[in-house]
Amino acid sequence: MKSFTTLTALVAPLDRANVDTDAIIPKQFLKSIKRSGFGPNAFDEWRYLDHGEPGMDNSKRPLNPDFVLNQARYQGANILLTRKNFGCGSSREHAPWALEDYGFRVILAPSFADIFFNNCFKNGLLPIVLPENIIDQLFQEVFANEGYQLSIDLAQQSVTTPDGTTYHFDITEHRKHCLLNGLDEIGLTLQHADAIKAYEVKHRQQQPWLYQS
Repeated sequence: MKSFTTLTALVAPLDRANVDTDAIIPKQFLKSIKRSGFGPNAFDEWRYLDHGEPGMDNSKRPLNPDFVLNQARYQGANILLTRKNFGCGSSREHAPWALEDYGFRVILAPSFADIFFNNCFKNGLLPIVLPENIIDQLFQEVFANEGYQLSIDLAQQSVTTPDGTTYHFDITEHRKHCLLNGLDEIGLTLQHADAIKAYEVKHRQQQPWLYQS
């Protein structure tokens, strides 16, 4: 998993509440369990004018010019600004996979669906909860200023605007440690690889009959 320390990046505003995981990555794309390759189909039904299916050449599909992520000013955005209850609906882990593969590293919202929120941390995404009035202010600033960027500092738990205004966010120490060090659940387990190996050797010596073929 990619580590996260600091990021200064372009912000894309998705001005919708209750965005569910089927909107983030529609069900027909859930056939693969690889973590990569979902970015071109993130927000597929909003992003394209035709119906998407796995295996299609997305570069030849007609784009929806009214969808915010298709607008030239937001190309290359790594921070997604959105509304309350983002990631609601089914618990598919493909949703954070698609957002990360698209290029997002940070999502700012007043609230997130619980399972989606947890899945983000397991996949290198930083979901940040800020009060609704601050999110409202950020939307106004993004719309008013092309090329609007925010600076995120995980160690300081801060979000800083171009004019120097800083907002602080909460995160548990465990989640913070994992993101700073790029540790998912497998990575956490592998930190104890020597102890696991020693246990297996000892167990094999003490109960060899369990390992007879």
